[in-house]
Amino acid sequence: METIKQALEKASSLQKISDTWQLDSELLLASAIEKSREYLFTWPERELADTQLRAFQEFCERRSAGEPIAYILGRQSFWDFELKVNPSVLIPRPETELLVETALELLEDAYPGTANILDLGTGSGAIALALAANNDAWQVTAVDSSAQALAVARENAESLQIANIEFVQTSWCDGLEANYYDLVAANPPYVQEGDRHLLEGSLPFEPVSALVAGDGGLADIRTIAEQARHCMQLGAWLLIEHGYEQKLAVAKILADAGYKNIECVLDLAKLDRLTKAQFLS
Repeated sequence: METIKQALEKASSLQKISDTWQLDSELLLASAIEKSREYLFTWPERELADTQLRAFQEFCERRSAGEPIAYILGRQSFWDFELKVNPSVLIPRPETELLVETALELLEDAYPGTANILDLGTGSGAIALALAANNDAWQVTAVDSSAQALAVARENAESLQIANIEFVQTSWCDGLEANYYDLVAANPPYVQEGDRHLLEGSLPFEPVSALVAGDGGLADIRTIAEQARHCMQLGAWLLIEHGYEQKLAVAKILADAGYKNIECVLDLAKLDRLTKAQFLS
């Protein structure tokens, strides 16, 4: 029989794939035995059942092949909750929390009561659910072209018991109500085809359709900028997450589409992370 301590020591092979291999191994073992990480430290000499050890070994093999921890565990923390994730949705990144923060800054003062919010390309529902959870008087519409992604987002909404949200399967703003939304948020595909980063980290395991866009990574941003104008209230804000080298290109797209008050927002690493713009005419 093998103890918790011995199993974790054997997981040192994960060093080849992960700089955080110790944390990875602890998360995987805790999941395999359906206990908390704290349990591992409290009972290091506890022996593992054969089924638990096999489950842990399978998890480690998947991680050694490069599969992201979030997909192995089936969950990922975002904002102040935990979301179900699988390979049909992008893994929510901490950087995207900046989009939520920026949206809340714009909404909380202007719309303490009702507001209509649109989240384009919702994926796991991370952005939409964070905004909907903040104020149950706000109505959030979460859009994705993928039925599989929307199924994940719906499951997350049910798990978090968030009711002020509806899910729509469509391509960006197609078929949405005109002149209706007070804020539109989007984390669209913005990686250029053939970008070397697509071969790194978790990206080879994530849905290409949610990562890559034509026109040097700008095609979907261009479409959103044009389409969103037709479903926004006057004075509404559009927030778009983009690549750190796309600030000027995104600003030009928005200006050409008639938006005003265009401003890029930096993330904690001082990188250009998202651009906000206002629809005024």
